[in-house]
Amino acid sequence: MRNKFLNTGTPGFHPLQKIRIIVGGLFSAMRYDLSVAYKVVISAALLAVLFFMRQWVDFLLIFVATSVMLTAEIFNSCIEAICDFIETHEDEKIKLIKDMAAGGTGLCIFTWVLVVGYEVAGLLF
Repeated sequence: MRNKFLNTGTPGFHPLQKIRIIVGGLFSAMRYDLSVAYKVVISAALLAVLFFMRQWVDFLLIFVATSVMLTAEIFNSCIEAICDFIETHEDEKIKLIKDMAAGGTGLCIFTWVLVVGYEVAGLLF
């Protein structure tokens, strides 16, 4: 695929290739990061229930919360991998960068837990 910034690669835009890359990236995240995999499973189960119950607002709320949380998890994993690639030894600056990335991810996970907990409580009670 053509890199528009470096002007390298093969020319042409292939939407199906973009979709294949996106799906491959998500499967890689689920395969290598257990925290992503179990959250996808929990969200998919809850989304299926809400879809069949035709509760569209709740479905969309879970979908958005899950998307934001997964995006944060994947970015956090990428930041950690880049930091480990750049510096393999203990470094205070790298630790600070990783901690900040984990803090942002933690906020997204906390919000996801609140939304999922609220929806599960609504289904059970």
